[in-house]
Amino acid sequence: MIPDSADARQRASQIISAGGLIAFRTDTFYGLGVEPFNQAALERLKALKGREANKPILVIISDEEQAARFIAHRSRAFEAVAARHWPGALTIVALARPEVPAELTAGSGTIGVRLPDDEDVRALVRACGGALTATSANPAGAAPARSALEVANYFPDSLDLIVDGGEAVTDKPSTVLDLSTDTPRLIREGVIAREQLAEIFHQP
Repeated sequence: MIPDSADARQRASQIISAGGLIAFRTDTFYGLGVEPFNQAALERLKALKGREANKPILVIISDEEQAARFIAHRSRAFEAVAARHWPGALTIVALARPEVPAELTAGSGTIGVRLPDDEDVRALVRACGGALTATSANPAGAAPARSALEVANYFPDSLDLIVDGGEAVTDKPSTVLDLSTDTPRLIREGVIAREQLAEIFHQP
């Protein structure tokens, strides 16, 4: 476990490039990060989490253009929502590119992507190649970790690095909005309220 810094980000970058697994503070809770296109790393992540086979893994990106690596098509609704709430604690679900690993999509053909409104988080992700998985740093069924110490307690010897970015800055998860079809669907209401999203779709 090391405090977030330029050196920590460089070390994280080296670990991710080598197929390793890190924990880091996202714009909400702590997350588990691997290279999203590394099959072996994704399998290790799922084994560590004990995730169900049908549960997708979200990705966070450092810059908006990174979304093109994962998303097949940005609809008008996507553009409108991203313009209002990216960067922000909004995970947008969209149709995935064919090359996106099934471990991320859980076979759904869709992928959840978020651009955090936190420059420290974006800098870490940028150092690690522009995108990282960010599934919550806790075993399946346990409460999300809000600090590096909680992560260490959950996974005392399973991670290659824990980047200590301080306490979680919110007590709510990201909001998850599915824009993969013509009808927007709110999967989870979190930091961004349902009413804030509704305003976008109800504009004349």
